[in-house]
Amino acid sequence: MATFPRIEVERAFHEFIAMGDRCVETGDWNPWADIHSEDGVWIEHHFGTFRGREAIRAKICEVMTPVPMMFFPVAWFMIDGNRVASYIWQQMPDPTGGDEIYRFGNITVLEYAGDGLWSFQEDVYNPQEATEMVTRWMGAGGQLAGDIPT
Repeated sequence: MATFPRIEVERAFHEFIAMGDRCVETGDWNPWADIHSEDGVWIEHHFGTFRGREAIRAKICEVMTPVPMMFFPVAWFMIDGNRVASYIWQQMPDPTGGDEIYRFGNITVLEYAGDGLWSFQEDVYNPQEATEMVTRWMGAGGQLAGDIPT
């Protein structure tokens, strides 16, 4: 596989993040799936491995349905060739309108395929921390928009 110019990889990563922000705003995660290559692979350590854009689409739409309010601030990222490694918070707004922080950490590794597409994504986090954060958030008054898939 060819190595793409760093500026192209970084631009695509910023678009990846911006696409997530737009999906949060609209509640539609289909465009996020579209920035994965047709043969893309998404490894999601809690839910499994998804092969192909349509499998990725089906799972991301299912996973995000109960938590449309979740947002994803980037703590840091680094680029090595076509690969991007990043630490992205999985965060929920304070249901009381205050400044309490509800989040858990996630390491995302991406492999750039060119043309603004990603051929590989792996999300690594501790599902127990995710459950504890959501439980604490709900205890403060947060409400899910549906059942969280298992």
